[in-house]
Amino acid sequence: MKIPRDCNGVELVRALRRLGYETQRQTGSHIQVTTQRDGEHHVSVSNLRPLKVGLLNGVLKDVVEHHGMTVEELLRELEI
Repeated sequence: MKIPRDCNGVELVRALRRLGYETQRQTGSHIQVTTQRDGEHHVSVSNLRPLKVGLLNGVLKDVVEHHGMTVEELLRELEI
């Protein structure tokens, strides 16, 4: 499954809510989200429109590593 090319930061934060992530704070163009699912985990998402593929890939890999799933499984779960 390919990484989406048209996802923006706000859409990604909304999608991450499916995994229990909640917005903690926003500083400038970065949104900090945290989850307690599978242990505490923090992710910083740039509020760009659209997100650059490299940035999106980095966030997805960080989330995948924490939750012990593949990128394909994560993209299906997040529906982005």
